[in-house]
Amino acid sequence: MISWIQKTFQQHFRVIFSVLLGIIIISFVFTIGAGPGIGRADRESLERRVFGYNLGSQDDQKRLFGDAALSAQLQAGYSPDGAELQNYAFQRAASLQIADELHIPPSTKQEISDSIKTLRVFTSQDGQFDAARYASFRDSLKTNPNLSESAVSRVIGDDVRSGKVQKLLAGPGYVLPYDVKSQLSQADASWTLGVATIDYASFNPTIPVTDAVLATFFEENAFRYEIPPRIEVSYAEFSALPLLLSVTVTDSEIRAYYDANPSRFPKPAAEPNAAPKTDPAADFAAVRSQVETTLKLERAKRAATKAAADFSLALYDSEVVPGTPQFDSFLQSRGVTLKSMKPFTRPAGPAEFGGSPEIAAEAFKLNKSHPLSDAVASPTGAVVLVWKDLQPSRTPLMSEVREKVAADYTDGEKRKRFVELGRTVRGAIESRVKTGEPFEKAVATAASSNSVKIEAKSIPAFTLRQPPQDLDYSVYGALQRLDKGQVSDMIIAKEHGLIVYAADKKVPDFNESTPQYAEARNQIAMASSRIGSSSYLNELITAELKKSEPPERK
Repeated sequence: MISWIQKTFQQHFRVIFSVLLGIIIISFVFTIGAGPGIGRADRESLERRVFGYNLGSQDDQKRLFGDAALSAQLQAGYSPDGAELQNYAFQRAASLQIADELHIPPSTKQEISDSIKTLRVFTSQDGQFDAARYASFRDSLKTNPNLSESAVSRVIGDDVRSGKVQKLLAGPGYVLPYDVKSQLSQADASWTLGVATIDYASFNPTIPVTDAVLATFFEENAFRYEIPPRIEVSYAEFSALPLLLSVTVTDSEIRAYYDANPSRFPKPAAEPNAAPKTDPAADFAAVRSQVETTLKLERAKRAATKAAADFSLALYDSEVVPGTPQFDSFLQSRGVTLKSMKPFTRPAGPAEFGGSPEIAAEAFKLNKSHPLSDAVASPTGAVVLVWKDLQPSRTPLMSEVREKVAADYTDGEKRKRFVELGRTVRGAIESRVKTGEPFEKAVATAASSNSVKIEAKSIPAFTLRQPPQDLDYSVYGALQRLDKGQVSDMIIAKEHGLIVYAADKKVPDFNESTPQYAEARNQIAMASSRIGSSSYLNELITAELKKSEPPERK
């Protein structure tokens, strides 16, 4: 093929291409959750045809999901997750089957060329096609054994045909004038606001706490205080610290380690007002001792992990059972002493090792029939765990957790009363601004009457297209329900409450001849049409999967 595509698919783009290749490789082992019978160990239902693909064939799965992954990365510039990739792959396959049924011809060289120039992955920050970026991708195809020029061209060509089908299914996209006016009103209306911020920390209501109240609260919320399972294990520790003295490193090894990890060893801060200096040799000399210690400790930990692994393997080979005299003799012969850990939960981890999640994960894999772990890295080296017991989850007595119950009850009641305070303050502000009182004064009066700290702030006129940078994001939700002169209910955001007053609202011109109206109508039409085509394809996918669904066993 002597075409623009052939010429351009021949150079660069290693970074992006490595991402694409990773996606494709992952998709090869993709398990299809939507289709019953796919991925099961029973291979008698190997043949399952969906849109011309046999989902029981790894080669067909590889092409279906691999093509979809490559297409998504090229078009959207990001890697879809499993569920998203599966849905996109089926929709794409359905679209191509419709294209075959409608006899839509294969994409031309010019159509593929034009499509490449619109792909997001080859677009620069200004939204234009980046020839240099694309040249990098072309070069990577020369040496890549897993993807060829023809395969990429085929995927892009299929995307062009799929796009034609989606346009046919989408139709013109129906839009009501009300929808356009509503969007313009939200985006271009000019708002002048007053915002009252009620400080939650300054609100300190008196909340009686009695044993009867706490008992009722605990009974209703006992699930919140359930103590999860706790594991009891012993451990043989292999510390790296005693091995440090036997570790030796050369000057060249220290320098190589520094060069490979420069960010871990920043040079000391320069004197104030001192001229910056660039001297790699001096930078290394300043941190050399730190680099040497770190390298030695890393090698000592590696040696400790190997010793733990050797010990674990020897235990396994000896077939001795923990708790027996033979087990104790084995430990004695190796000079190993087991230490006990306090019982711990999976989320908390062992306190002796700083709550190490790695040790916790390995500990909870152990049980009576599998009492010994492999070597597990620890903050000081490595350990081998020995199972003792698993304490099941339980609901504690209230006396065991009374302090936490009291704190939770108090916090919950404070929040309930804070909501009630918001209603009171909102009513007070609304009644005063209706009489013509300035917003700031109305807020100050409400704060004084309710013994709470409230700050008032005026926001000059703005639109949602160009909002103020420092405006709390929660305010935008209130604007959907406000007209001029109205006061919003309190919005709880983080550790404060917000009450919004619409001092002024100017609605833009809704003349259908304006460019803004035409743009909004087109945007809504496109969104509406996409929903329609997507719904049709999803119905088609459901029906197709249903046809090839294997019968249930009786």
